[in-house]
Amino acid sequence: MFGYIAINKAEMKFKDFDIYHAYYCGLCKALKEEYGKAGQLTLSYDMTFLIILLSGLYEPKSENMRINCIAHPFQKHAARINSFTSYAADMNLILSYYKCIDDWKDERKKKAYINARLLRHKLGTIKNRYPEKTALIANRLHQLSALEKQNELDLDKMAGLFGKIMAEIFAYKQDEWENSLRKLGFFLGKFIYLMDAFEDIDDDLANGCYNPLIEVCERADFNDYCKQILTMMIAECSREFENLPILTHAEILRNILYSGVWSRYEAVCQKRIQKTEESKKTS
Repeated sequence: MFGYIAINKAEMKFKDFDIYHAYYCGLCKALKEEYGKAGQLTLSYDMTFLIILLSGLYEPKSENMRINCIAHPFQKHAARINSFTSYAADMNLILSYYKCIDDWKDERKKKAYINARLLRHKLGTIKNRYPEKTALIANRLHQLSALEKQNELDLDKMAGLFGKIMAEIFAYKQDEWENSLRKLGFFLGKFIYLMDAFEDIDDDLANGCYNPLIEVCERADFNDYCKQILTMMIAECSREFENLPILTHAEILRNILYSGVWSRYEAVCQKRIQKTEESKKTS
């Protein structure tokens, strides 16, 4: 359910890409140092977006460094870390842990069980730092899981639950920007949930798994129908973003919101078209 809030590299300036990649590598470094390799494997584009958003809004002091990693073992590359890097790493771990727990309980996925055990020993520290956020995330994910078992097909209700999770994560603190950050996170969360359902619909149909889009997937205009809903979600995100006084990294954030988020959608549409054409050839 993660990884949809990414950049459109082809439309990004080189210097902006270097900055984006430095924040991404900084998050990877923080996850490994705080939670080991298991934590590092939870790395996501979505939390990188959060770091850049909060950094652009609050403009904290950042540390720039040159590091090596598994992906680049022979050449050092830039990493940028600030207070929001640690926060995003904690939120990323909470989301990943409870998602693994639900996957194990619902579908008995052994990989999810193993990952949950690897992450669990660090969860106490995060609970102490953010008790309310941790409780809310766990509660909302539990509600999602319960409703999925009941085959709830109300798109707005289901996406809204994940939206509330992201709203809590994006609201870093109680200040004059909290309301806009909550709204931005809420609609971004709805987008992520619906985009995940859109990408998984064919596999879920084939495997008899739950998907909130199952009642509308036979529509002739299914792809366009989904894009219309997704566009409304991103429009609300973008509206709240433009209300924030962000100058630093604004172009990177606009690249993601206005272009990058559609990369996976276009790839999924292309994949569905190819499957349809292949099916026609074999029939």
